[in-house]
Amino acid sequence: MTKSCFHCNEPIPHGLELSVNINESSQPMCCIGCQAVAQTIVDNGLVDYYKFRTEPANKGEILVPDQLSKHKLLDDDALQNEFIHQDGDTKESILTVDNISCAACAWLIEMKISQLTGVKQITVNATTQRATVKWLDEEIKLSEILAAIDAIGYHALPFKASIAEELNQQQSKSFIKRLGISGILMMQVMMIAIGLYFGAFSDMSSHNENYLRWASMILSFPIISYGAYPFYTGAINALKVRRLSMDVPVSIAITLAYTASAWATVTRQGEVYFESVSMFTFLLLIGKFLEFRARNRAAQVSANLLKLMPLSATIIEDGHPKLIAAKKLQLQDSVLIKPGETIPADGLISHGQSQVNEAMLSGEQKPVSKIQGDKVFAGTINGDGNITISVTSLMSDSFLSQLIRLSESAQSHKPQLAKFSDRIAQYFVALILVMASITALYWSQHMPEEAFWITLSVLVATCPCALSLATPTALTCATTKLNRSGIMIKSAHVMETMPQIDLYAFDKTGTLTTGQFTIDHVELYDAPFTKKELLTYIASAEAYSEHPIAQAFHPYFDSNTRINDVEIIAGCGVKAIINNQTLVVGKSKWILDQIASSEGISTFVKNAACVVLLDNKLIAAIQLKDTIREDAQPLLARIKKQGAKTLLLSGDNQEGCRQVIDKLSIDEAHSQLSAKDKMSKLKAAQQNHNVVMVGDGINDTPVFSAAHLSIAMGSGADIAKNGADVILLNNKLDSMTTLLNVAVKTKRIIRQNYAWAFGYNAIVLPLAMSGYITPYFAVIGMSASSILVVTNSLRLLK
Repeated sequence: MTKSCFHCNEPIPHGLELSVNINESSQPMCCIGCQAVAQTIVDNGLVDYYKFRTEPANKGEILVPDQLSKHKLLDDDALQNEFIHQDGDTKESILTVDNISCAACAWLIEMKISQLTGVKQITVNATTQRATVKWLDEEIKLSEILAAIDAIGYHALPFKASIAEELNQQQSKSFIKRLGISGILMMQVMMIAIGLYFGAFSDMSSHNENYLRWASMILSFPIISYGAYPFYTGAINALKVRRLSMDVPVSIAITLAYTASAWATVTRQGEVYFESVSMFTFLLLIGKFLEFRARNRAAQVSANLLKLMPLSATIIEDGHPKLIAAKKLQLQDSVLIKPGETIPADGLISHGQSQVNEAMLSGEQKPVSKIQGDKVFAGTINGDGNITISVTSLMSDSFLSQLIRLSESAQSHKPQLAKFSDRIAQYFVALILVMASITALYWSQHMPEEAFWITLSVLVATCPCALSLATPTALTCATTKLNRSGIMIKSAHVMETMPQIDLYAFDKTGTLTTGQFTIDHVELYDAPFTKKELLTYIASAEAYSEHPIAQAFHPYFDSNTRINDVEIIAGCGVKAIINNQTLVVGKSKWILDQIASSEGISTFVKNAACVVLLDNKLIAAIQLKDTIREDAQPLLARIKKQGAKTLLLSGDNQEGCRQVIDKLSIDEAHSQLSAKDKMSKLKAAQQNHNVVMVGDGINDTPVFSAAHLSIAMGSGADIAKNGADVILLNNKLDSMTTLLNVAVKTKRIIRQNYAWAFGYNAIVLPLAMSGYITPYFAVIGMSASSILVVTNSLRLLK
């Protein structure tokens, strides 16, 4: 029976035996082209392509020339849907970058890639070993960016949780293998060294001494080549672009020690230091491994989030369920979600009701009740009911994907203190090399037999690894801690600015109040609809809006109701076409301004939360109810206790604001403000205060941009649009206390890290130059310094 190619499904020529291991099973290929393409799909962690494809791929022969360009396959739009977010002409992706060892590596990648035409922005997080890159697809392709990263000695792939975990396991195994080989050989070299030491006092024959030296040189060679390989690659990558990294002095020290010893062995003149170079290479590897484990622990949060995305989804087609790949879901698809299943996409519930666990987004373990018309998010878990949702966002645009992108962006951006330390570290490496040269010159004149060892100690002991790790590890741990508490940091300056805030400005609706409006009373005026019909039409129109008032109509949402040409007027209301008639719903002031004459309009209409027009004719007024948040008063009390002021800036009418002011202790309040009015009040307050603006994130973007710091309440669909620096995903006001506490603690820990890093180098440099520190202690001190900084930062996770 003729076999078919697994890739393109064409017959395999008789006698040809080509295959690719896919999902732990050897699959036959019909030609070298198909084999190359299939292997690329496997190597890039995209084997799900075969699991969910609907038809065989094109024959691979035509792709062989493109295969010469290593990552060309990743330019395929069908594959990019899974890991790329597109905003207009700009594409954005998170990359997993292998071989990053320190902050200098991150700087090197940022510097080189940012110079490419078409790359708008790239930020690299050395702690998580991930990069966020934005580019113009018309000017440069993803494959070209990945190839450029490869060219400077690093390897990058689109970030997927499975790939990240696999790469971490590979790195961990590689570290352990290097440690194992180096440790075993080091012990052998040390045993030979003992023989050489004793031989120096017992007249060992020159033949035996030479034999032991040669044995030491051979045994230590794998240690300084294979074991120390990561240090060499880091140093070479930096020197290629005329940059000094922390690996440069370490590599020079190892190379000099071994070369000098090998020369002494070959010429039979001078001393050998094989045991020493073996030992401090082994100790350096231990330090690197412990640092890797600590950084890996801090980097797991977004990888764990991405694992929540399901692979498959059940869509309803012609009334029948059909299983497809979740990444193939399209807008408006109807998806069935059974009890216990993970929701595969953001959407609105069109049928059914259930309890949904949203702990992965908000940190709140208590399930949230969801009914028809409510929004659900990808990655959350359905509880006890069958629900059907209408997809509103593709996977790459889902709330969870946005959350991961924002998390990576926040961790990658460096505050001014971190940028300063990076610059200092670069100059410090140059200073180390200069001081090492001075040390070698001095001691070669005064004590030649000790010059080499003392110079070696200077090179190793003063390596500024701790200095470069001081800020990135603390910020990564702090961001991870806040994410677990349902707080998303979007801007780099938050940790620095938050402790300086002395005036808290609040929006009212959705901030100090719950924003969970309910309909209190509906007044109809010659309406051609019943009350229920009207509310159903309004619910369909408001489904396109993310304003808190829109939530009040969700219980009346009916997926069978048809409306057209929905238009959202920011800060005012909604327009839609219903049965060829124009329906307008919005604030009373905005609506009444559109009516030719407002004479005879009742007080109820003027004070109503919503007024409804049909073809410019008043047909209804609706009064809504809202409640003050339970945690609002305790938060305001804590703010006053710390000596800060409070300010209310609301667009609501005076009566609505008065109800809040009567129950909450607010120093100053202003009502009926437009966005422009809020800006004016905020800027006036900034003359004497550092101001944070707290709002619901909807229509507050201009005000947010004006404040020293801005905080938005949890508003899932709005997360990508608002300009807030912080988003309270858990929708809890008292999370601001957690934010302040973590910010203060982070600032303190960063200062501790710098104090230790600068203090250690200030003490150890003169001691090393004076000859009081041996290379063994130099390695232990340098490694311990880095591990101490990382461990101190990890305290933020507790």
